[in-house]
Amino acid sequence: MGIYISEDIWKFDLEAALKDISEQRREQALKFKHEQGQRLCVLAYQLLKEGLQKEYGLTGNPIFEYNEHGKPTIVGHPEIYFNLSHCKEAAICAISNKPVGVDIESIREFKDSLVNYTMNDEEKVEISSSSDPATTFIRLWTMKEATSKLMGTGITHDVKTLIDTTKYQYTTVEQQRYIYTICQ
Repeated sequence: MGIYISEDIWKFDLEAALKDISEQRREQALKFKHEQGQRLCVLAYQLLKEGLQKEYGLTGNPIFEYNEHGKPTIVGHPEIYFNLSHCKEAAICAISNKPVGVDIESIREFKDSLVNYTMNDEEKVEISSSSDPATTFIRLWTMKEATSKLMGTGITHDVKTLIDTTKYQYTTVEQQRYIYTICQ
């Protein structure tokens, strides 16, 4: 499995990058109202292109097709699994030969109502007893989101029961301003 991550959101020429990606991805990027969102969308795609070249020798711009819940696959390459995510600080791409989900989130404060809606009792205790509740909440949230992205269903299941360490393998990395989780 390959993990590609970048914080270089503002270090590339956006106009040039938009011309160097697929028309499909360019349209997706330009749907973002703000430049930062456009840049993150382009950067995630660039990371995918980098990974596809390094791991599979594929060059060019991959074209996506989507399942009914929006999970993308690469047209012509059903053997390659990937997932993209981005937050304010970084973009990430996971590429694998088996289903994979990835989520990256900025560490930030949260509302109790969100905890009550998304976390089960055990997770609520873990958050409330943590010396850093915001980081603990975001870690658990990225695990849930990565799981739903691996399953390809989006958040259609009971979000409180998404994390399943008996069924899935989780790798979580905490950076200073964000956390990401890979689920396989």
